[in-house]
Amino acid sequence: MGIPARRGGGGGGGGVVGVDMLSERAAQMREALVKSQSITDNMVSILGSFDHRLSALETAMRPTQIRTHAIRRAHENIDKTLKAAEVILSQFDISRQAEAKILKGPHEDLESYLQAIDQLRKNIQFFSNNKSFKSSDGVLNHTNNLLAKAISKLEEEFKQLLSSYSKAVEPERLFECLPNSMRPSAGSPGDSSSKHPSSNSHSDQNNSAENSVYTTPTLIPPRILPLLHDLAQQMVQAGNQQQLQKIYRDTRSPVLEESLRKLGVEKLSKEDVQKMQWEVLEAKIGNWIHFMRIAVKLLFAGERKVCDQLFEGFDSLMDQCFAEVTAGSVAVLLSFGDAIAKSKRSPEKLFVLLDMYEIMRELHSEKLFLEVKLAMILENLPWIDKRLAQTAQETFGDFEEAVEKDATKTAVADGTVHPLTSYVINYVKFLFDYQSTLKQLFQEFENGDGSHSQLAAVTMRIMQALQTNLDGKSKQYRDASLTHLFLMNNVHYMVRSVRRSEAKDLLGDDWVQRHRRIVQQHANQYKRIAWAKILQCLSVQGLTSSGGGSAVSADGGNSSGVSRAIIKDRLKTFNIQFEELHQRQSQWTVPDTELRESLRLAVAEVLLPAYRSFIKRFGPLVENGKNPQKYIRYTPEDLEHMLGEFFEGKTLNEPKR
Repeated sequence: MGIPARRGGGGGGGGVVGVDMLSERAAQMREALVKSQSITDNMVSILGSFDHRLSALETAMRPTQIRTHAIRRAHENIDKTLKAAEVILSQFDISRQAEAKILKGPHEDLESYLQAIDQLRKNIQFFSNNKSFKSSDGVLNHTNNLLAKAISKLEEEFKQLLSSYSKAVEPERLFECLPNSMRPSAGSPGDSSSKHPSSNSHSDQNNSAENSVYTTPTLIPPRILPLLHDLAQQMVQAGNQQQLQKIYRDTRSPVLEESLRKLGVEKLSKEDVQKMQWEVLEAKIGNWIHFMRIAVKLLFAGERKVCDQLFEGFDSLMDQCFAEVTAGSVAVLLSFGDAIAKSKRSPEKLFVLLDMYEIMRELHSEKLFLEVKLAMILENLPWIDKRLAQTAQETFGDFEEAVEKDATKTAVADGTVHPLTSYVINYVKFLFDYQSTLKQLFQEFENGDGSHSQLAAVTMRIMQALQTNLDGKSKQYRDASLTHLFLMNNVHYMVRSVRRSEAKDLLGDDWVQRHRRIVQQHANQYKRIAWAKILQCLSVQGLTSSGGGSAVSADGGNSSGVSRAIIKDRLKTFNIQFEELHQRQSQWTVPDTELRESLRLAVAEVLLPAYRSFIKRFGPLVENGKNPQKYIRYTPEDLEHMLGEFFEGKTLNEPKR
């Protein structure tokens, strides 16, 4: 079967129609493109015309723009000028306001017054930086003059305010600031301990001084100090520092000195010191030591506190003002110490010199005192502690020489401890109470030896000087036995005192043992000299012949040839000599109980056995005769009892025990 012809013919006609349609559309697009190009060309032409017109317009507007910009700049300049004028006018206004406050003065409203001064300073700075203004110079002159007047009034206010609140401190207020242990219990402001303290009390005082707490007094009310600080600050800023110093010094210094005068401090010269009785001078030295502590630890400490707050921020001014204010008071205090150091040396002054030296060393630890001393040294005032140390050391040599050459002619009749011995020993004991001070003193003049060995050497020399003097004094006694009793007593006193004090550690056991042997030697010498003659009465030597035997013959003798008459004579002599010894030596004194009993025992151990033996052997010769009690007057017990009365220091009319 074949394909139908209609289908094939129908397919060819449909393809032709599609091509025609595409052609038609393409023609339409070309036509649209041609129109678009035409429009574009027209727009380009129009825009080109606009550009030409705008350029012409801009050229026409340029003069207008230039004029407008000039006007704008003129407005800006006017604004700036107006603002500058406002600032200048405000400065004039500030100046007028400040001037009104300055003219009123600082007394009514100090804070506003100080603000006005600050405003004036700013005003001066402004016109100094803007001298192009025609009136700047005139304004500056006026403001500077006004500021000078303001500062002058400020100085007056500072002076008036400082004077109003600067009053001398009453002694009672100062005593309240002391530790309880140092407050005077009663009496006048200067009523401190006037007597030289004992060894223990001196040590206690040192410990008390080192551990005590002092309450710094308030010299100017705390509410006033900030005002004074502000005033001082303005004066410094104004360049019036010297005037500020002068006002502060002239106001505060007399007040500080008046406080010391009320306390009892007085200025004394070397001549004044030389004229004083020792008791008066000793009391004044005790007071001076007390015053030094009060001055430095209370008054100067209070003044340092005022300076620190008032001149805060000005360290150099702070230190200088403090030094200037306290210098006069320090000079008065140190003048007394200087007068003592320069006055005639004497042994009794040594300990007060050491006390004075000690307080100076103690106060060296106070920073504020060192600052004052520095100012004083710069003015060539002496190192008072150095001078005291020098005088004290020279006094050692004087004392040693005085001890060795003491020419006291009055001997102690009873052979007891000489006043010189007790004085020197007490002196040495006091020295050891000042050991730490003496070591510091020796270090002031260090010569290579340790301070400890120097103190030992000084003590040795003093003790040797005493012994040399005692040897000389012992030669005043006619009775040689009393000479040795005297030396025994005195050397024993030295040994006992050394053993009971710190001197033992310094002098050493060798010194103690050597001098104990000296004591024993003098005791033995006393016993030998005093009792040799009476013991001779009890000796059998010269009484018996070589035959022995005891029968009594008709002529009053015995078989051994001993004569009753000789025995009677011996006993009679013994009685007389013993009674003389008893009468004389019961007036002698051995003050040490142990030494006294030891010496009695030593005599009894020699005398009583010899007496018992003599009576036992030769007593019957007398007992069988007439009046035996006339010759055998004492029993051994009687003698022992009477020996117990020896060395008691009795007077002649004192009854027997």
